[in-house]
Amino acid sequence: MDQESQLPIEPSNETPREERAWKPLSAKQRRVLGTLMEKSKTTPDAYPMSFTGLATGCNQKSNREPVTNYSAEQVETIVDELRALGAVTIVQGSGRVTKVRHYAYNWLGLNKVEAAVMTELLLRGEQTIGELRNRASRMEPIADLAQMQQIFDELKRRELVLELTPPGRGQLVSHNLYPEWERDQLLEKSIGKGGEAEEDDSAGTANTRIAKSGSSSDNSKLAEEIEQLKELISSLTARLTHIEKELGI
Repeated sequence: MDQESQLPIEPSNETPREERAWKPLSAKQRRVLGTLMEKSKTTPDAYPMSFTGLATGCNQKSNREPVTNYSAEQVETIVDELRALGAVTIVQGSGRVTKVRHYAYNWLGLNKVEAAVMTELLLRGEQTIGELRNRASRMEPIADLAQMQQIFDELKRRELVLELTPPGRGQLVSHNLYPEWERDQLLEKSIGKGGEAEEDDSAGTANTRIAKSGSSSDNSKLAEEIEQLKELISSLTARLTHIEKELGI
């Protein structure tokens, strides 16, 4: 039996394990792990990923915050760090090319839908519950905000996510894989954002708030559609590159 065939199968939606295996991650480690998790769902035929492909995925301009410029050599070093933590593994791909596979389902104790939510948080950091639902839904179906809230609450119970601002419209959330110093900085920065959102919500008439909400929703939807198109182009490009390599072109 080869090494890859011994790897754990992606779970469906079974109950996640309770014990904590994960550790805080640096920004670079989060980007690499998040990219592996994303590509395993969106471009499965190009997964596991080579160091070069992983660097390209980390650096893409769509669905990333901030945009990075990692080299394949830097990614290889980051992968070694994640391997030491038990979050990823090295496998042998076709043509004896070294490739990388994530262990996030076991390492973070996630089911498929939770993995989609954590992927978006690792790739973009802080965002609203509504934005998170829209973005994670491109990988796994999330019916509505009520279901999104249930998923978030369960991840919060397991200390995998953070509430950065008070519950309510426009609440900001993030993952909880930050080192302590980075998490403290993020929480401190978010206090001001929460105050501004609350003040803005209390000012003006109900009609004004509804109009703003509608405009914001339209803009958010348009932005998501643009990101999805960019992601599709990126996915098709990755598949074409994979096919060209297989054909020796």
